Amino acid sequence: MADAMRRAQRIRLMIFDVDGILTDGSLHFSPDGEVMKTFNVLDGHGIKLLQQSGVATAIISARQSPIVLKRATDLGVQHVFQGAHDKRAIFESLLNKTGMQAEDCGFVGDDVIDLPILLRVGFAASVPNGHAEVQSRVHYITSAHGGRGAARELCDLILRAQNNYEAALAPYLA
Repeated sequence: MADAMRRAQRIRLMIFDVDGILTDGSLHFSPDGEVMKTFNVLDGHGIKLLQQSGVATAIISARQSPIVLKRATDLGVQHVFQGAHDKRAIFESLLNKTGMQAEDCGFVGDDVIDLPILLRVGFAASVPNGHAEVQSRVHYITSAHGGRGAARELCDLILRAQNNYEAALAPYLA
């Protein structure tokens, strides 16, 4: 845990996968074939608190979904990449766009498609039901499952590591 906190101190950009991280990984299809996803409000508020503390946020997802774009827009996520089957190339593009180093970034993913980013970032995380190959290579595994508070847990961890947690809560305690 000490290593994860040390790594989280440096994060200036936190990147989230979607399916299995911001959602529970289930895909619900309506009768007309539209894919439905469920997002957790605690995760969303954690992302907003992280942004308010000065940490930028991004989404990199292999799937393409208007629902994800709507959720990202609602949360104010600055960088959204969908249909990203080559996540390494998207990550490199994001680094170039932001001027950040890989060590300044965190990423949370759950499957082997996420490994090209997880192996490069300064803070790599996964969820309890993530693939074993992913779990064996990350710095932190959340207690909460994807779509069930995992993103919030990570946001709170980063806020604590950067000594911003109390400041983030202050407006709600006054």
